[in-house]
Amino acid sequence: MSDDGQQGAPSALTHFDAEGNAVMVDVSPKDETARTATAAGRVEMAPETADLIRRGGLKKGDVLSVAQLAGIMGAKRTPDLIPLCHPLALSSVKVTLRLVEDMPAVEIEATCKITGRTGVEMEALTAVSVAALTVYDMAKAVDKGMRITDIRLLHKAGGKSGEFHGN
Repeated sequence: MSDDGQQGAPSALTHFDAEGNAVMVDVSPKDETARTATAAGRVEMAPETADLIRRGGLKKGDVLSVAQLAGIMGAKRTPDLIPLCHPLALSSVKVTLRLVEDMPAVEIEATCKITGRTGVEMEALTAVSVAALTVYDMAKAVDKGMRITDIRLLHKAGGKSGEFHGN
């Protein structure tokens, strides 16, 4: 989806000027609106790894709590990680992690909110990514074969382009 909310290829790449130089999009003409974005992802693992996470048996500590905090911190640091992202004064970041032992996996969901001139999709996606990387880091000593999968935007609302529902 392009920055103007249209599906498919954008008519013009908004992060480049007429000479092809990278630029941060000027959002100053946009109205401030309430904006939200929710992203999700998963860390797939061996059943033994899921059991260790459930029992708190990993040497590095409580995996889900640490990954939750890391996801929140990641959302706040998005413009430091993604070139040309605007620094945003997030009003809310909620990250939830759920151990699904029969899969076995850790499911991650992050919702970011702001009243501003640009969306928070990148912040929600970054929160999920950082939380997933933290799960991996904390459990890699027992399971280097874990897979970080299905990181995607589930929903976004606000702004000129309106609402988006993914899956």
